[in-house]
Amino acid sequence: MPPSTEERAGARIAHARKLRRLTQRELADLSHVSYSTLTKVEQGIMPASPSVLGALARALSLPVTDLTGQPYLDELRQDQLDGLINPIREALNIYDLGPDPDVSPRPVGELEEHAERLCALVRATNIKQVAADLPGLIHEATTNAHLAADDRSWQLLASTYRTAYDVTTKLGYPDLCTVALDRMDWAARRASDPVLSGMRQYLRALAYLRASDYKTGKRLIVLGMAALEQAESGRVLDVVTGQLHLGAAVLAGRDKNKDEAEGHLSEAARIAERTGPAEKTHWLSFGPTNVKVHRVSVLAELDLYSEAVRQAQSMTLPDGWPPSRLAHHQAEVARAQMWTGQTDAAFKSLLAARKLAPQQTRYHPTVRETYAGLDAARRQMPDSFGNFGSWLGM
Repeated sequence: MPPSTEERAGARIAHARKLRRLTQRELADLSHVSYSTLTKVEQGIMPASPSVLGALARALSLPVTDLTGQPYLDELRQDQLDGLINPIREALNIYDLGPDPDVSPRPVGELEEHAERLCALVRATNIKQVAADLPGLIHEATTNAHLAADDRSWQLLASTYRTAYDVTTKLGYPDLCTVALDRMDWAARRASDPVLSGMRQYLRALAYLRASDYKTGKRLIVLGMAALEQAESGRVLDVVTGQLHLGAAVLAGRDKNKDEAEGHLSEAARIAERTGPAEKTHWLSFGPTNVKVHRVSVLAELDLYSEAVRQAQSMTLPDGWPPSRLAHHQAEVARAQMWTGQTDAAFKSLLAARKLAPQQTRYHPTVRETYAGLDAARRQMPDSFGNFGSWLGM
């Protein structure tokens, strides 16, 4: 089943443009997107790249999610995930109420183990289980932090807020991911933990990347680096610093600044040589492999799709690398393959992403735009192509 017209980003762009009473030429001029690209995107002839979506959203004074259609409520309801969002929202809202008299928290060690299990489940892309377990853990960790009022307990609470950010981001709720990051900052300050503060700025920069505000995202990277200046030297500091460089590289790539992106990638690679694989350090998946994966992403953001495909083909991904990162990588590769006309390979990469992380893949806007682009290519695709579109809700 081909994507229905209303499920395409191009249709949403056209609808928003008409509500703003803009012609295609006027929107093209406002957004600095070429008229040819805009007309083809609106007609469904070509997909909208993240940078094009961002430029159009800013010109239309809309959040990018209005053009991508997030959150995908019908699919969330089918997966019984929609009912898990409000309990997370409520858990984030009781941060400053003090200890809850109806909550008897477990010992802090048990709460830390629970928080670590949820982080591992996020990386394994079991989003539904994490979303179900998380509100109760936040309630316990909140009461524990207010009762104990020590650095360890505030660090634990900050970790639960970070997991709330992960879940709400993957399910397409940018408003909640922003709240989670604010709560993370609130707890990190009480823990006097500069590493958590720096990491929070990194995650915040990624939120601005998704919102296509690259200037603010870059400023947040600078603030994150400044926060890390107060941290003790060592492997943890190196990992978070390296990850900040990777985030900065993607921001620079989306902003079409190749030299800046390469500078950050080179610095991250230098740090990764020192740290080696460090996937479980704050669950950032940092290390030499993540640097290579980010290089593919940056090349795609720079519209150097052929180079991105070649880089991906030259990589050997280690066994046991986090499924969430692997699936995201496969989605990025699929996008690059689609733009280079390798439609069969692109669809195989989408299938690989689905096999690795079905819940994450289903709610990934890049996957949907890539699928729409493959459909628009009008090539002969296998029967499973239509089934994949039905699964996406397209």
